[in-house]
Amino acid sequence: MTSENNRPRSLREIEMEVLEEGREWTRRRLEQRLQEEANRQGGVFPPQRSKGPSSAKGADGSADGGWSGSGGGFLKCAL
Repeated sequence: MTSENNRPRSLREIEMEVLEEGREWTRRRLEQRLQEEANRQGGVFPPQRSKGPSSAKGADGSADGGWSGSGGGFLKCAL
């Protein structure tokens, strides 16, 4: 052990460490739940583009930017 490990830690340092652990746990749990839902629906997540001819929709395959009102779309998020 070094002397740095023995120094008293500020409450802020402890708080930041615990918050980071919480974010990582949440990210893993979200990934797990999304994959479970994709498996439940029997599809590939994210959905694969079809090989058919392009339509009048946007470059990403949807007119509304990727969100589907019928619940059959895909999740857009920045993790």
